[in-house]
Amino acid sequence: MPVSSYQETRLRNKKTTSFLYRSTAGVLALLLASCSWVPRSSPTQKQVRNYTKSPANKAALDYKLFAMTPDIADILSSETQPLISTLDKHDPRRSLNDHIGAGDVLNISIFELGNGLFSMPDRSVSSSNVEGGGSMSTAPHIAAQNLPPTQVEGDGTIMVPYVGRMNVMDKTPSQVAAMVQNGLKGKSQDPQVMVRIQTDISNTVIVSGEVTRPGRVVLSLADEHLSDVVAIAGGAKHAPQDTQIELVRRHHIGMTDLATLENHPEEDIRANPGDRLRVTYQPRTFTAFGAIGQNQQRNEVQFGTATLTLAGALARIGGPADSRADPNGVYLIRYEDETVCKRLGVPVKPGHHTAPVVYEIDMMNPTQYFLAQRIPVKDHDAILITDAATTRFFKINMLIGTLLGEGMTAGLYAVR
Repeated sequence: MPVSSYQETRLRNKKTTSFLYRSTAGVLALLLASCSWVPRSSPTQKQVRNYTKSPANKAALDYKLFAMTPDIADILSSETQPLISTLDKHDPRRSLNDHIGAGDVLNISIFELGNGLFSMPDRSVSSSNVEGGGSMSTAPHIAAQNLPPTQVEGDGTIMVPYVGRMNVMDKTPSQVAAMVQNGLKGKSQDPQVMVRIQTDISNTVIVSGEVTRPGRVVLSLADEHLSDVVAIAGGAKHAPQDTQIELVRRHHIGMTDLATLENHPEEDIRANPGDRLRVTYQPRTFTAFGAIGQNQQRNEVQFGTATLTLAGALARIGGPADSRADPNGVYLIRYEDETVCKRLGVPVKPGHHTAPVVYEIDMMNPTQYFLAQRIPVKDHDAILITDAATTRFFKINMLIGTLLGEGMTAGLYAVR
């Protein structure tokens, strides 16, 4: 190669290299000056804390941020949700499952001695010859008569022949039998009465929703509990922890899940006549955001168990991601009810029953792992794992490396 050509090539390569370095330096300066555009999966711990104190938060939700401590963990672990057993506090202890109500059909049987109101005259005579006297004696005759099925009217009354109309609402079959028997005294010879409920309408529970056999469940003197009624209806179609039980009782509503009824007998209250049970499939979930360790298509995670702690929830999502997460900034986000807010000193806005609260967990502190095992996760909780402050510079470094690689490739082509 001639000297002049060689020098020209070197000069051209120097210019290319110089241009690449100047371009890279310019891009680097631009990135460092305006690195806020670099994509991130979540805010940093500093950003969360700063926004909590900002006027924007005060004007919006005004949520409160608490660092997780043993005292706060005690409050959260001792929290009791509204219990379905509160609907049972005014109920009497005795069973009501044999009381008669409107719509029931009664079977009334009347037994009379001799010729009575409801029996045909007895013309049959049994005789016996007595030596020396030749007298005749008649054996006593007992007649039984079943009245036609008698339906209880809407006002709680029934009509019994020769007795008249009588109110049988909320009375037991034995009480009605005594009432009919007293009404027949003086009209029939030593009447005896038996009453049973042939078609029971009032002593039933309506079960609907995700059960095998929805419909009416007749209660008995065995005092069936709520879980018994679900079992009699064929059982729930889904797992107990994902099965929501809604009880409607005298214009009051209580809710729980089937797993609670099975694991806490004090919550499995007796079913009362007129109750309505609605069984629904409602899997409890929590949502995970930010630098989570597990790659998944959906960030909404089902509990899968009757109870789930914060430690278990973090394990479900793989914990903080090693390459980009800040384990010092893990946040549990939820709406707390009035009881918890009062213990935390968080004000609740007028007309509201909950307030937004955020709890900060430092996963670099071993003590926090023990506290996380005590904190129950609630349905619709959110877990946020913040990005590390160095994640942005790591992404910029990768971008610069890519640009330099492209530039070196272009330089090699230029040399050629």
